[in-house]
Amino acid sequence: MRVGIYARVSTTHGQTCENQLLELRRYVEVRGWTAKEYVDEGVSGAKDRRPALDQLVLDARRRRFDVVVCWSLDRMGRSLKHLVILLDDLQALGVGFISVREGLDWTTPSGRLQAQLLAMIAEFERARIQERVVAGLARAKTQGRKLGRPEREITADQIDAARGLPVREAARRLGIPRTTLQRALARIPLESTV
Repeated sequence: MRVGIYARVSTTHGQTCENQLLELRRYVEVRGWTAKEYVDEGVSGAKDRRPALDQLVLDARRRRFDVVVCWSLDRMGRSLKHLVILLDDLQALGVGFISVREGLDWTTPSGRLQAQLLAMIAEFERARIQERVVAGLARAKTQGRKLGRPEREITADQIDAARGLPVREAARRLGIPRTTLQRALARIPLESTV
């Protein structure tokens, strides 16, 4: 079996992933599996971007291993919500998950049952998040808030400065998207086209 080992410590001051890695390597070796290591040293679990974890997820999508092995659940997820979604994504990809410290092994029938329960929790959490987002958008609309990105103001002087240029070149010089310039042109009548 091909394994992705994940280890993480929050700081580099007196902390190292070596203890985690020693235990994880033994675990994998005893089973005769081959492993690739993904290590985030000095990266807080609260960070949205963790280079090694991001690469592990990318490699899982590319089917480069069959199971992820970590020392503890708190090494994987920055919060319960993040952990549940991450593990649900791995399960959807057909990638197993093992947490040595908690004794979770989703490659076994009982472990797969645990995974399915966690997937149901993840689905419930995503549905609740979606409900809150929809409710928030509806409330903002009723309060008269305009949703979306603020519209960029383009003056007639800016358009005059780009007169005679193709729309794409004029937009590039003004540092705005072409569609933004086209909307401005529709609002600001010019005698000659840009």
